[in-house]
Amino acid sequence: MTFVTKSVYYFEKSGADNTQDAIQIALERAKKLGITTIVVASTSGSTGLLCTKAGVAAGLRVITVSHAVGFKGPGIAELSDSARKEIYDAGGEVVTATHALSGLERACSNSPKIGGGSRTDAIAQTLRKTIGVGVKVCVECTLMTADAGLIDMTKEVIAIAGTAKGADTVCVIYPSHTNTFFDLQVREIVAAPRNRELTS
Repeated sequence: MTFVTKSVYYFEKSGADNTQDAIQIALERAKKLGITTIVVASTSGSTGLLCTKAGVAAGLRVITVSHAVGFKGPGIAELSDSARKEIYDAGGEVVTATHALSGLERACSNSPKIGGGSRTDAIAQTLRKTIGVGVKVCVECTLMTADAGLIDMTKEVIAIAGTAKGADTVCVIYPSHTNTFFDLQVREIVAAPRNRELTS
């Protein structure tokens, strides 16, 4: 036999209602594949904390990736110090860094003097629109965590993200750094919303 069969989970719609199921699905797949690290996207820290508690209890390492400071406005950190402390106290880790699939490129695209799309924007939009926001965020958070030096570059990780709030997407990813982006492999999309709201 040259193939294996695995379960893939489709949520009827995207959103925070899927968070607990997404975390459980991620833990189950991690156990089956022997993956020891989970990377989870979290803006306020609530999804990160939920995942950290469940993952640490299962003997896994959980790294929460937050929005970069300034994403919402100058100097604004959406992950509060108290939320960060809760995650650390629960045994988790936190990465807050420049977004791998926007960062400086976003400044150029948004500039009235420069304007226009960039190659990074094209990659991000392709992932976001054709596959799903959650998959794009899973990829981006894995890149950011790799660039922070927090994951073993020779081992797969489980990445968890959401379309908006909470979590609804789970991927198995072979990591890479941002500067070697095309070496990254999304090896499994374990769970995702089947129907997504289409926006421009």
